[in-house]
Amino acid sequence: MHTDVTFDSHGTSLSGWHFPGVGAGLTGDRGRPCVVMAHGFGATKDAGLAPFALEFQRAGADVLVFDYRGFGLSDGGSRQNVDHRRHREDYGSAVAHARTLDGVDPDRIVLWGSSYSGGHVIAVAAKDPHIAGVISQGAAMDGLAAVLLILGYAGPAQLLKLTGHALRDVVHAMLRRAPHLIPIVGPPGSLAAISSPDGESGYASIMGPTFRNEMQARGILTILANRPVTLAKRLHMPVFLVVASRDTIAPVGAVERVGRRVRGLVHVERFDVGHFEIYDGQTFATSVAAQVQFLRSLAPVRL
Repeated sequence: MHTDVTFDSHGTSLSGWHFPGVGAGLTGDRGRPCVVMAHGFGATKDAGLAPFALEFQRAGADVLVFDYRGFGLSDGGSRQNVDHRRHREDYGSAVAHARTLDGVDPDRIVLWGSSYSGGHVIAVAAKDPHIAGVISQGAAMDGLAAVLLILGYAGPAQLLKLTGHALRDVVHAMLRRAPHLIPIVGPPGSLAAISSPDGESGYASIMGPTFRNEMQARGILTILANRPVTLAKRLHMPVFLVVASRDTIAPVGAVERVGRRVRGLVHVERFDVGHFEIYDGQTFATSVAAQVQFLRSLAPVRL
């Protein structure tokens, strides 16, 4: 079904899976499209992404799924560092590698992201006009809106505690001490980056064996600066957005603003579900079928 691959990102070896496309259903004059996929906040490639990749593979697209630096099976001395800037750099490296895969049309690269990475793909596509299309589901498009969401369900005391731990970790970095770690997800009221009512159960439902429920606390401070919504107007390629209308992790309003700002064609699929229900069941089946149709509609980019 897939082969293990490695490729370089800024001097670090990243771990990936390559799913070669099956059949000629999407093959053009220059080869097959390739979907480049990575996961969300602190997550790894073995956390519910394979079912999507397999559907794209069966449709005839190659797929490259990878772990960010310092996560999962990828190398990286700075482990568990949730930093959207590094993640975006790694996406760029994955795109460069995908364009070298045998049988892949380098002008038919499609970015796919979910949750935190659903925002990353908007930012990466904004810098690479050769991207043929973007698929973004349950996306974190605006860090400011996300912080306000945390304020709503956890209260100001939680934000103050998280900020305190983040600053403690910054001091650790200045003193060259080991990173100060906090949980990525936990039950309501606990000290964790995500403590929404469905956060802990949602992560548990999809996380794979390489996931570690910990992050460098300094990552809390970068969330506010992660605002892909401000870059949406730079996108001229087709964009497919999956909206979970009852999302408590990624603010829906920010996703809708992205849809209005993108300059290319925008297709929106809305589901009356929570953040983690887009990975399973009938919602997954309906959504991924529409995503495959989106892939079939994409033409190579010629600039």
